[in-house]
Amino acid sequence: MIKKAIAIMTSGGDSPGMNAAARAVVRTALYEGVQVYGIKDGYDGMLKDDIIELTSRSVSDIIQRGGTFLGTARCPEFKTPEGRRKGYENLKKRGVEGLVIIGGDGSLTGGSLLSKETGIPIVGLPGTIDNDVWGTDYTIGCDTAANTIVDALNKLRDTASAHRRIMIVEVMGHKSGWLAMESGIAGGAEYVLVPEVKYDLDQMCEDIKAQFAAGKRYSIIVIAEGAGDGMGLGKIVEEKTGIDTRVSVLGHIQRGGSPTVEDRMKASMLGEKAALALISGASDVVFGFEQGKVVSINLFDSVNNKKTLDPELVRLARVLA
Repeated sequence: MIKKAIAIMTSGGDSPGMNAAARAVVRTALYEGVQVYGIKDGYDGMLKDDIIELTSRSVSDIIQRGGTFLGTARCPEFKTPEGRRKGYENLKKRGVEGLVIIGGDGSLTGGSLLSKETGIPIVGLPGTIDNDVWGTDYTIGCDTAANTIVDALNKLRDTASAHRRIMIVEVMGHKSGWLAMESGIAGGAEYVLVPEVKYDLDQMCEDIKAQFAAGKRYSIIVIAEGAGDGMGLGKIVEEKTGIDTRVSVLGHIQRGGSPTVEDRMKASMLGEKAALALISGASDVVFGFEQGKVVSINLFDSVNNKKTLDPELVRLARVLA
């Protein structure tokens, strides 16, 4: 059981709701009489000893902000055992007895290695817009990012319809198509292309030509970056269909913005659970959601298994197209 101090860090790509989760961790720990340290810029800050004490006021006025007030950065040195030992020593000298890591699969993998090699208790929270962490239906930031994409699709549909165009929208997702699939369905896209599912480009183009010939004024194609290059796809589609085609690459706009109510609430719930679990002596767990309920997942299971795209979403996208 932790009696003195814990530390918290955000790592990997930023996602809306990380601040809400960090706020909940800090205030819950302080409520329980445990000191809290914040690690600046993820594992890089841990190695550089950029670690500060956090108070309740430190996390005021951040629940509505995107990004992460602690910052995040890449840290190749942490990938080595020597680097991880160096980071651990910086925590140890402050009396830190446990660590909360908010981040995606890579960040949690780093935490699992740190736990194995040093024995420091680790509790992870899944923070990534890709929603690709195994064992949880939800990751912090995915709802806000999906809503950002849907807002863009709503606006792009207006101009596509006005000009009788095909609009291709490239969204994030190197290995996971969840973000593209969820936002594509919610945004009414005719086609959603994801890395997990093969697609017939020639057939898609023939179908689009037939739809336009029948009077349709526009077509929206959402493509995850892991399923192909949006700009390249746009050129091919225009050549094959003969229809004016435009491409919009949303890029890092998907990471920013004020978190939705869902991301604020769920991140806050996960943050409280993480702090209480760590203080009570839990280690090597990740907290997530399953069917609307907070669940605990073994950290090593989480980082060593690959989350798959729900086939029901794939089916639904095809039916509603």
